[in-house]
Amino acid sequence: MGYVTAVPPPRTEAVGSVRAGRLSLAAALLSGALGAAVALLATRQQWSEGTARVAGGAFPLTANGSDVTGVPAALAVVGLAALVAVFAVRRAGRLAVAALLTLAGAGTVTAALIGASDSAALDEKAAQASGDTSATVDALTHTAWPYVAAVGGLLLLLAGLLALRYGRLWPAMSGRYERNGAPRERRRAPAVDPDRPEDLWKALDRGEDPTGA
Repeated sequence: MGYVTAVPPPRTEAVGSVRAGRLSLAAALLSGALGAAVALLATRQQWSEGTARVAGGAFPLTANGSDVTGVPAALAVVGLAALVAVFAVRRAGRLAVAALLTLAGAGTVTAALIGASDSAALDEKAAQASGDTSATVDALTHTAWPYVAAVGGLLLLLAGLLALRYGRLWPAMSGRYERNGAPRERRRAPAVDPDRPEDLWKALDRGEDPTGA
């Protein structure tokens, strides 16, 4: 007489997916929000300084990050908006927004590093101070703030990579309200049977926690 060996359902795998989704979501929100804040703060600080030769002698000049380049600040805002938009879309839309977040982070890093050695902003100020359009800045030095902005971009990039990898496990914004503001009747989610793998995966797809934790 033959015996049939029952194969245990992949409950452990489903629970692991839920935990990975929670951890990655928290990490992405923290790194994305912090990265955007750091990049925006860094662009408002002094990035470089030097002197211009004028009739009265050497004239000190300084340039903030926004004087050097507006790209890091603009991309930080785009990245922050993309981080919020990740929760408003699903599937292909979420993948596209996650890719935008990743690109915004990479672009912030690139622009900040390029600006770390840029002298165009101070050369322009030297020309204005001296009245000579061909004048350039002397004794040019740079601060660490461009690299701080690059760190902010790296945090945005990390948030984007997490969204690309784990975004499918994250919940989406609730659609319980119609456009006219009236609450829409919510359908009761079907009960999840922990012994049925298909129920576990359907609950994950709806953004629910099948463990009930």
